[in-house]
Amino acid sequence: MKLEGGCYCGAVRYVAEGEPRMKAQCHCRECQYITGGAPNLFMAMPPDGFQYTKGAPRKFARSDLEKPVTREFCAECGTHLVTRPNFPIVVLKVGTLDDPKLFGAPQSAIYTCDQQPFHVIPEGLPSFERLPAR
Repeated sequence: MKLEGGCYCGAVRYVAEGEPRMKAQCHCRECQYITGGAPNLFMAMPPDGFQYTKGAPRKFARSDLEKPVTREFCAECGTHLVTRPNFPIVVLKVGTLDDPKLFGAPQSAIYTCDQQPFHVIPEGLPSFERLPAR
């Protein structure tokens, strides 16, 4: 699978190739900050198939956490593009895909321990208070 995407203003572009390792909606409090309150829809992709093709993102990692994730975003328009956790995946934000329909649908809902009353989880979708066991 080949996915292309970028930020809202077009200053940063990427390509991601490979098979998604996870397609989910995340309800964690951190994702709520980034989305403006909604769950975050994402695809976890192999890092060796990911590269920026235009521009370079700004990076942010919290200094008060022992093992923070790194968030990459456009310095011009602020679009959050990817998250890089402390294991080998690149977490693509579905809204940044040129064709978001390629996402299909989430396979699970994660971090439901932080789910807000206005978050909707589709009926029958496997849900986990944190991450599913690997």
